[in-house]
Amino acid sequence: MDQAGRIIAGMKGAAAVTTPERIVCGAWKRAVGKRLALRTRPIKLVRDRLVVEVEDEVWRESLWKLRFQILRNIEREIGTEMVADITFVVAPPRREPQREISATPAALVSEDEADLITDPGLRRVYRNSRRRLA
Repeated sequence: MDQAGRIIAGMKGAAAVTTPERIVCGAWKRAVGKRLALRTRPIKLVRDRLVVEVEDEVWRESLWKLRFQILRNIEREIGTEMVADITFVVAPPRREPQREISATPAALVSEDEADLITDPGLRRVYRNSRRRLA
């Protein structure tokens, strides 16, 4: 049974329904498999060249050697007219979400280390035990 992408790509009015770029990017995961799809991301279709982001230079080199096999898989999914070549580019490093660093409260700047204890009951016990030892 033909894939829906191949059917849509072969239709005369396909441009009105969706773009070739969306068809190709949608077929990427099926063409390369789940494991490679996790490490790559199809970005855009420039004329007949698919641009794909990869994590690093090692992945770029490895996938460059497999590009003809990947192209055959894409052709099997959506036909031969859309993609003639693939370019792999290294993605810029993504920043992870970060917590906001708040200003240090005045109590934390104090010279008494007991002020660093946030629980008032424990702070009192600590100070009392210090007095007994002194």
